[in-house]
Amino acid sequence: MDFKRGAGGTSGGLGQFFIGLLMSLAGGYILTNQIQVTSSFFGARWFGGTISAFGVTLIPFLIGVGLIFFDGRSKPGWVLTILSLLVIFIGIIANLRIYFAPTSLYVTLITLVLLVGGIGLMARALKAQ
Repeated sequence: MDFKRGAGGTSGGLGQFFIGLLMSLAGGYILTNQIQVTSSFFGARWFGGTISAFGVTLIPFLIGVGLIFFDGRSKPGWVLTILSLLVIFIGIIANLRIYFAPTSLYVTLITLVLLVGGIGLMARALKAQ
């Protein structure tokens, strides 16, 4: 191992790389800390009203679980259970809402400068001088 070489085996500065890494980690942390994730209910609009579709996805899941309890080797039971869990998981992910929390322009600029400036410093340290 050659410690005389810089970050990534180039002649760039190892110190620059770690300062850039710390800056980008701080900026990334602040940015992700300002993001709020909420969810809406698992539903659909039918005939002018909202009907919860979550209960409908539980029907094949419960049938699959019942088949597995009746016969542990039941392939249709395992397929129904796994596919139903997959549909439920996709439904939860699809109904997530992501919002940027209200913050001042100063905090937003500091966050983005830390993030992008850190990435720039790391890239400069990896570039051969």
